Amino acid sequence: MRDQSTSQASGGAMAGFLNLIERLGNKLPEPVMLFVAGAAIVMIVSHIGAMAGWSVEPVRLQQVTQAVVDASGNPVMDPQTGAPMMEPVIDPATDRVQTMLVKAGEPLRPYSLLTPDGLYWCISGLVRNFINFPPLGIVLTGMLGVGVAEKTGLFDALLKALARAVPRSLITPTVLFLGITSNVASDAGYIVLPPLAAALFMAAGRSPLAGIATAFAGVSAGFGANLLIGGTDALMAGITQPNAQILDSDYSVTATSNWTFMAVSTFLLTFVGWGVTAWLVEPRLKNRPLEEGGALGLKVSQGTDEGMLNATEWRGLRWAGIAFSLALAVVLLAVLIPGWPLHGNGPEPTNPARESSRWVNSVVPLVMILFLVPGLAYGVATDRIQSQKDAINAMVDAMRAMAPIIVMSFVAAQFIAFFNHSNLGRMLAITGGVALAESSLHPKIVIVMFMFVTMGLNLLVSSMSAKYLLMAPIFVPMLMMMGISPELTQVSYRIADSVTNVITPMNSYMIIILATTQRFARSAGMGTMISMMLPYSVVFGIIWIAFLLVWMWFGFSLGFPGPIWYTPAN
Repeated sequence: MRDQSTSQASGGAMAGFLNLIERLGNKLPEPVMLFVAGAAIVMIVSHIGAMAGWSVEPVRLQQVTQAVVDASGNPVMDPQTGAPMMEPVIDPATDRVQTMLVKAGEPLRPYSLLTPDGLYWCISGLVRNFINFPPLGIVLTGMLGVGVAEKTGLFDALLKALARAVPRSLITPTVLFLGITSNVASDAGYIVLPPLAAALFMAAGRSPLAGIATAFAGVSAGFGANLLIGGTDALMAGITQPNAQILDSDYSVTATSNWTFMAVSTFLLTFVGWGVTAWLVEPRLKNRPLEEGGALGLKVSQGTDEGMLNATEWRGLRWAGIAFSLALAVVLLAVLIPGWPLHGNGPEPTNPARESSRWVNSVVPLVMILFLVPGLAYGVATDRIQSQKDAINAMVDAMRAMAPIIVMSFVAAQFIAFFNHSNLGRMLAITGGVALAESSLHPKIVIVMFMFVTMGLNLLVSSMSAKYLLMAPIFVPMLMMMGISPELTQVSYRIADSVTNVITPMNSYMIIILATTQRFARSAGMGTMISMMLPYSVVFGIIWIAFLLVWMWFGFSLGFPGPIWYTPAN
């Protein structure tokens, strides 16, 4: 498979359609103003809904029960409670337990943000929303290390080495594979990989925007897949299991329940993303002017003297390699040795009531350290860092480059907080869930519909865990009653949540990727991002859903254990 197509491939209806999306999208106001407008719309709609009396009943599925009777037809009493004993009602047509939707709390209503109390919440929470905006702290912390590695020249030297070591034909799948597997380190891939991929593509004489798009597709659209079991697997299983136990109190969902399917999906998405980059994305980007992120005028460094490392750079790489190895060894010892700081589980920073792996909770600071240490070593070895002041200046320069991200993060944080506080997202999730619960369709059709509902909601509520916490109490037990296992519901959700991550402005990291894109194309806007990423979203969605349906048809296990179908215990 080639990474670049002929000039004819850059034309056609698809390229014209994407160019139209980009032009229309970039005519919109600046992203900062879009988030301001979005926050204003949420405030207005929340007020309209509150005044109109909108409400949604929280519901859950409950088994239909009946009193246990003896041979004479008299109720059997529980000797401990004195109340009649109850048993599930079996539907003779399906041989399954009958269920019904029941109220699960007080009705949800919009919280108006235009009342005096609502406006006070908005104003008083501006600082709180900004401070609690998850990507901001992650990116700024990570960039303290990444920025030093970039400013000292370590990245340039590594990219020269990579450009010569990795065949040009394999750059794209390498970036995709690294992006997909990076989610084992939580969200660190968003910070590190896009700028690296942009520089790597440029070093190969290719459009840096194509590198960013490829990396973003792997990290975000392929977020659900991986070869390793990570924190996401444990988190999803932890949400799925208690909701499966609504119908089956002994049901267990493990962190490995989707591993087989997701491990195979890692390779599938790598090849699919390779084709999307080569045939749909890169042909329309490579002929752009250089100042707009195109490849025209870029020199190919691979195989030329310009791409050669000099003696100073080789010395710096050796020192950086030694420093990285020592730092990594210390980290591994801290993870593996009992009693050391990163061994075992510990309270999560954002939710102390829940525990998970300590190294997973610390992954962003670890990323900072594992870039900072070799970056400083490289700078010292190449005389680019000759004093403490030089090291501090490298960090300051890295933070200076983050100024656009900080501004966008402030307004994005307000928009997302306003939307969540208004209750509109929760009401939409419940409404969609009830609509599917009341349908009587084939299980495979229901699974596909469930994924489309999730994709739509992901455009409004991008948080994977927050959205699943809303949807799982409805969908997991409801689909179990259709014979669909909780593991299949979970893997379907992960697919749908992943593929639309790259086109939703609600993705907190979209502004981070946009800021990286604007380093190479200053006029880039949200239209540029959506037009670059829409092919990945559409193709990943079609292929991944089709792949799941084929997997279901063969009846392969989704993981260990990972059944496709659910059979209630007798």
